[in-house]
Amino acid sequence: ATEQQILVTGIKVVDLLAPYQRGGKIGLFGGAGVGKTVLIMELINNVAKAHGGFSVFAGVGERTREGNDLYREMIESGVIKLGDKQSESKCALVYGQMNEPPGARARVGLTGLTVAEHFRDAEGQDVLLFIDNIFRFTQANSEVSALLGRIPSAVGYQPTLATDLGGLQERITTTKKGSITS
Repeated sequence: ATEQQILVTGIKVVDLLAPYQRGGKIGLFGGAGVGKTVLIMELINNVAKAHGGFSVFAGVGERTREGNDLYREMIESGVIKLGDKQSESKCALVYGQMNEPPGARARVGLTGLTVAEHFRDAEGQDVLLFIDNIFRFTQANSEVSALLGRIPSAVGYQPTLATDLGGLQERITTTKKGSITS
C-alpha cells in the first residue's frame, strides 16, 4: 500500500520519540564510536526476527575490517545463514571498500538499491536499506567526475551532484508491492 505507515523497529525509544516512516528516509549522524553501527545491527536484527523483513546494507568506502565484523555479527545473530539454509537469510551485504577505485565505490550504493528494489518488486517485501555512508558515495562520485575531467562547482563538488544524489533518492520509495525504507 502507498499510504503513510510507521515502520515498527522494536526499539522503544525510536518508535516513541522519532518513529520511522515506512518508505521514508532517515539519517543517522554521529562521530566515531557513538553507536551508529550498533543501532543499524539492532534495526536489521529486529526487522528480520520480529517481522520477517529483509535488509540490504551497502558499505560505501568501508574499511575491510568493519565489513568483515558486520558479516560475522550477522552470521552470529542468525540474520545471515550459510550452507543449505542460505535462502533463509534476511540480509544482503554489498561493499565497495575504501581501497577500491572510485568507480566501484560510486556504484555500490546503487547496487545495494537495485538489490533492495528486487526484494520489494519481485518478492513483495518491505526492505530496510542502509547506505553507509552517503558522504563517501558523494565523494566517490566527485573523484569519478574529476577523472572524467569535469570542472567542479564553486564549492568543489562535481557538477552532477544533484543528479547523482537525486537518482539514488528517487528510487527509495513505496509501491503497491512493498517498500524501501532507508
